[in-house]
Amino acid sequence: MSQSIYEIAVKTIDGKETTLADYQGKVLLIVNVASKCGFTSQYKGLEALYQKYKAEGLEILGFPCNQFGGQEPGTETEIQSFCSLNYGVTFPMFAKIDVNGTHEHPLYAYLKSKKTGLLGFDAIKWNFSKFLVDRQGEVVERYAPSTSPDSISTDVETYLAK
Repeated sequence: MSQSIYEIAVKTIDGKETTLADYQGKVLLIVNVASKCGFTSQYKGLEALYQKYKAEGLEILGFPCNQFGGQEPGTETEIQSFCSLNYGVTFPMFAKIDVNGTHEHPLYAYLKSKKTGLLGFDAIKWNFSKFLVDRQGEVVERYAPSTSPDSISTDVETYLAK
């Protein structure tokens, strides 16, 4: 496993291989997203949070996942189009990944190893689980899918100020 979150290889939604090194020094909110989920409307809140704080150093990173009820069945192109047209998403989106199981993406293995969920379970329970990473690359908070983006703005402000 990578020593640093910034060394983890990821693929952008348009297929470019990269790492999270471009986001060093930023506060990150990493979210597994889906287009056909009861929480899909959170895209609106995530984009509002991004617009409010991106100039101060917040980056929201969306990772589509189809592991929960098949709620992200589309291709990367379809996902990108859906997010842009329906929610005006401008924050970075990445290629579809698995967040649990044998094909779990290394990023999610890392995040879950640093911040367990309720009752110490590490598995991601549903779409729109969220991880907050501070400017030093430390995973500092983990939020349930039902936690609305606007309800974590105080935490975002706290870590942006550090």
